[in-house]
Amino acid sequence: MPGIETILIWLLVGAVAGWLAGVIVKGAGFGLVGNIIVGIIGAVVAGWLLPRIGVHIAVGNAILSAIIYAAIGGVVVLVVLSLVRRAA
Repeated sequence: MPGIETILIWLLVGAVAGWLAGVIVKGAGFGLVGNIIVGIIGAVVAGWLLPRIGVHIAVGNAILSAIIYAAIGGVVVLVVLSLVRRAA
């Protein structure tokens, strides 16, 4: 079971990454809770997808790297969501 500090870091990384993804994908803001969800799902997507396509991001700070990964994954999630909305 993760400690309270770990959960707070997940929430912080998710919020920042979700916000960044929403800024990059215009018109895709979901508020604080939505940004956290998009950021955390984006982190999972990026953690699975980026190594498979040969992308490795290594920045001096682990949290900054996590935010970058999660934001990239969040952009992917938001683009897929926008495509699904248009198709429906």
